[in-house]
Parts: sequence; C-alpha cells; structure tokens
Amino acid sequence: MTALSQGSVSVSALYGEHHRWLQNWLRQHLGCSDTAADLAQDTFLRILLKDHLPTLESPKAYLSTVARGLMLNHWRRQALERAYLELLSQQPEPTYPSEEAQAMVIETLVELADILDGLPERSKTVFVMARIDGLSYQAIAEQLDITVNMVQKAMSKAMLNCYRVLYG
Repeated sequence: MTALSQGSVSVSALYGEHHRWLQNWLRQHLGCSDTAADLAQDTFLRILLKDHLPTLESPKAYLSTVARGLMLNHWRRQALERAYLELLSQQPEPTYPSEEAQAMVIETLVELADILDGLPERSKTVFVMARIDGLSYQAIAEQLDITVNMVQKAMSKAMLNCYRVLYG
C-alpha cells in the first residue's frame, strides 16, 4: 500500500509525527484511553480514505477537526444507545429482545439519526410523525397547523435526504 500524499505531506508522515499527540488530545476529551486509541485510528483511516490531502498549514488543527467529528458521532451513538437501553429497562423482562436484536435496533437508530441530521426541524418532525408514529399527512397537517402540501414538501425533503444517506 502506498502512502497517500499531497506535495511533501503523506499520511504516514502525518501519522508518525502526530499520532501520539492526537491520541492524548482525544483522551483528554473522552476520559478513556481505549476509546481515544480507537478514534485516533479512525481519524487516520478517514484521512487515508480521502482522494487527496489538502495542503496542511496546521496539521494538528486538521487532525483535531476530523477527530472532533468522529468524537461527536461517538457521543451521539452513545446517547442513542443509552436512551434505547433506558427504554428497554422499563419493559417487563419477558419482552427483552436478544443481544443481537438490541444491536440491530441501535444500529438502525444511528442510521436514522444520520438521515435526519441536517434536515430542517419541520422535515424531521414530519418524517417521524409519518414513518414512526404512522400518522397520515392530513393528521400531521392538523397537529402541526400547516397545510397537507407543506407536509408533502417536508416529507419530500426527508425522503431525498434518506436517499442521499443510503445511496449517495
């Protein structure tokens, strides 16, 4: 495997010079050495998978920006997982799904969060009301005090974003 490079900067050089710093930076923010090590590796993997490296005037700023995005995704996943497990703990024990089913639900919740991320608030609300709550467009329009046409437009934005996330 050849190192991805832009000018005189290569991923292997970036890794060699800044991996320890990045791992320490992540450990300070996360409070967990293992998670910091994982996210540091993920940061360099994400950079390695790019088509090209930008010209880096400040490698640490670039690395911390990439790592910060991964850290936010990590925290969002943890929050979704905690919320799901809290809901699950309130259920009678015989209705507990298997570990495998729990993992599948958490993964689906993370995918759903990715799909909804960046959508206008109305589109998120309409999507959840239609697809999760099972409400008709008319019922959504009445509850949100908007027209059915506005519900359709909001749903179109949400569905387009679903397509982009899943196939783009």
